[in-house]
Amino acid sequence: MLKDRFANYDAPQKAISAGIYPYFRAIESDQDTEVMMDGKKVLMFGSNSYLGLTNHPYIKEAAQKAIAKYGTGCAGSRFLNGTLDIHIRLEEKLAELVGKDQALCYSTGFQVNLGVVSAITGRKDYILLDELDHASLIEGSRLSFSKVMKFAHNDMYSLENKLKKCEPDAVKLIVVDGIFSMEGDIVKLPEVVELARKYNASIMVDDAHSLGVIGKNGSGTASHFGLTNEVDLIMGTFSKSFASLGGFIAADKEVINFIKHNSRSLIFSASMTPASVATVMAAIEIMENEPERIANLWDITNYALNGFKAQGFNTGKSESPIIPLFIGDDIKALKLTQMLLADGIFINPVVSPAVPKEDSLIRYSLMATHTKEQVDISIEKITRAAKKLGILNKQLVHSV
Repeated sequence: MLKDRFANYDAPQKAISAGIYPYFRAIESDQDTEVMMDGKKVLMFGSNSYLGLTNHPYIKEAAQKAIAKYGTGCAGSRFLNGTLDIHIRLEEKLAELVGKDQALCYSTGFQVNLGVVSAITGRKDYILLDELDHASLIEGSRLSFSKVMKFAHNDMYSLENKLKKCEPDAVKLIVVDGIFSMEGDIVKLPEVVELARKYNASIMVDDAHSLGVIGKNGSGTASHFGLTNEVDLIMGTFSKSFASLGGFIAADKEVINFIKHNSRSLIFSASMTPASVATVMAAIEIMENEPERIANLWDITNYALNGFKAQGFNTGKSESPIIPLFIGDDIKALKLTQMLLADGIFINPVVSPAVPKEDSLIRYSLMATHTKEQVDISIEKITRAAKKLGILNKQLVHSV
């Protein structure tokens, strides 16, 4: 029955036949500014390893020591037999990092958003989502019994209109990304806080792409704006700046106490592996002791942004190491991706239905360890390929 139902699903096969299928590309080396693919060196501009720590010797050593002491897995959930002393130490470190009472670790970032958003509001409450929030936040809201509203991206007029429609005495949770994962812009948190105060709402910030990037010592969006006490929940992932796998939620101790005993994706999932926990702890230590990494990240980010703008690319409202290059055509975005891979540049396409067709883009992302020479090479090759496809022959206007 299922085989018959999906027999006609052939979109991936058509893309493969056309030579423009851009997913599940196998990498044969560590995640660095340069990777090996099919035995060839490729410059990596599609990674979320913003601080360039995935192959750091100190971090690898920490993971190996954790395996030697604790083994490779915990064989159970945090709720039952899967809590190690290092889980607790990491949570204390994370709470201190982001300025909250307590933190709670999950085995993936997706599970954090799924389990937190679905658990903390009730049937008579409201969840207000930015329309460009991460898919995990949207999935969490679908599992909630609360009323869900979406507001236009980073649009405070739209957010206020939604807040006006909420029952005054109900819980209202505004959920936003800190740095938005595709367009690279930063949430207008001061304005969100103003509206939250006005309408007695709470705020959750997904800092998956903000930790290690903005805020004091890379501590995220609330810190960046000096608004830590105004944000109720801070979420983060470990698979980006922290070079590992997992995620966490940080909040007041009363909120964490409730989540610990009601979040199904925590209670019914195996806990983070010992190596993953040790990796995060080592990454935080490096981040705090080597502030030059974040400085390097911003130096190379500004250099790349200026370089792309000088070539005529539309980079939208990006203000982070995530740089969108708007293409406005799905097929051209896919063709450009494959042309660049053949020319030794790895970037990621973002096409419909992830974004409207007119907003299709190339997601170019940077690490603190990229060099200006590598950026120059990538800009030269991306520009040459874009001109061949006619992408830079017209003024691209991104719809906002």
